[in-house]
Amino acid sequence: MNKRLLTVLLMLPVCSLVVMSQPSTGEDQKPNFVMILADDLGYADLSMNGSNQITTPNVDKLAKGGLTFTKGYVSSPVCSPSRAGLLTGVNQVEFGFDNNLAENQPGSDPRFAGLPINQKTIAKRLQELGYATGLVGKWHLGDKEQFHPLNRGFDEFWGYLGGGHDYFRAETGNKGLLAPVISNYRSPQEITYLTDDKGDECVDFIERHKEGPFFLYASFNAPHAPMQAREQDLAFFGHISDPKRRTYAAMVYRLDVNIGKIMESLEREGLLENTLVIFLSDNGGPPDQNSAINAPYRGQKGILLEGGIRVPFIFSWQSHLPGGETYDLPVSSLDIAPTLFELAGGSANKEDFSGVNLMPFVQDQKSEQPHETLMWRFTISAALLEDGWKLVRIPDRLPMLYYLPTDTAELNDVSLDSLHVTERLLNKLGEWDVRLPHPLFFEGAKWKKKQLDLYDQEYILEQPQVIEQN
Repeated sequence: MNKRLLTVLLMLPVCSLVVMSQPSTGEDQKPNFVMILADDLGYADLSMNGSNQITTPNVDKLAKGGLTFTKGYVSSPVCSPSRAGLLTGVNQVEFGFDNNLAENQPGSDPRFAGLPINQKTIAKRLQELGYATGLVGKWHLGDKEQFHPLNRGFDEFWGYLGGGHDYFRAETGNKGLLAPVISNYRSPQEITYLTDDKGDECVDFIERHKEGPFFLYASFNAPHAPMQAREQDLAFFGHISDPKRRTYAAMVYRLDVNIGKIMESLEREGLLENTLVIFLSDNGGPPDQNSAINAPYRGQKGILLEGGIRVPFIFSWQSHLPGGETYDLPVSSLDIAPTLFELAGGSANKEDFSGVNLMPFVQDQKSEQPHETLMWRFTISAALLEDGWKLVRIPDRLPMLYYLPTDTAELNDVSLDSLHVTERLLNKLGEWDVRLPHPLFFEGAKWKKKQLDLYDQEYILEQPQVIEQN
């Protein structure tokens, strides 16, 4: 026998023993994902963003241990279409989800009132890659059987199908805000305070699936109306004189407490180093509904000024992402699905997502910006962001143009002063707009006028100081 071959054969058992004795690096272990979504949260209403009234130590801690996207955008300024984009990674207007999901309007087919069944959710993609998938909380993507979370990639669902819910009550056989909480893996307990109950269910999911890999979509409805808070939390914010603002602050605080509960569970189970935690809001806060503040941005939920679509946006992943740092180029909630999919071992085609995998950008593997252009359309309005220029188009006036690097609050319309930019961006926006499909369903026509009026409202652009009660 060849001496070299004999030597190799004799060494094989030793080599095998050495390889087998090497400690596992964990590199072959798929990461877990926890996506925490607030509902109608004002950009200014976190202490990490300078709030003087509302204390949010757990979100602050998440930011200190993670990466904050200072130009993080959602794909729509209202709940349902924003969630459709978030869960698919596809700009929802590209599949006809242009309106907020509400009562079916005359002329629309109710069979299509939901997230189209030909759109694959990130939950379904991860499920196919071996993940346990769970949704706790708000769905708001269709209440027909074909749209149900359990038919859209979630193994487990504890929550409700509509867009809002009472925080203290649920009644069997009721609808709307008092609809019963439903679950496919346990008989739902009596509601204590809905935000607390969601936090408990998230912890329970983590504990049951700690061997991983898992994807938890923690879909909170706080601080969305109805404005309801626990008495002890209201007392904690007794220094705020306005009753609605006090209730709102208490609701945000209780949301923060339950985010802390989720993070403590991950730490207790030793999962922090292998879990990417994402935090964002589904859209900007609506000061006319819940007293939210979006300072320093103008606008709110329902419109495409910065206050409606620019949201708190955090990635936290120990040992994989820097802690306490910022990423300052524009990113979109549409980027989350492709990011998770590729981290889980999936291989995405360009046709699969409108968003991109953010990891190569935030880990300095790619130096270019994730998006040259971001575009939005929502019922009466459309917008485009490119190289700091923001064009907003609505029906009753000339297009508005803002240069965000020097005009964060969008106070100075320079559309006529920079006419060449206005024309170029308007053309690009129009070319995209006319290729989009017709909406699958519509919200009530009354909302069009309300949205138009919101562009002319005055907004708080500075953090309010603590207001002492009289």
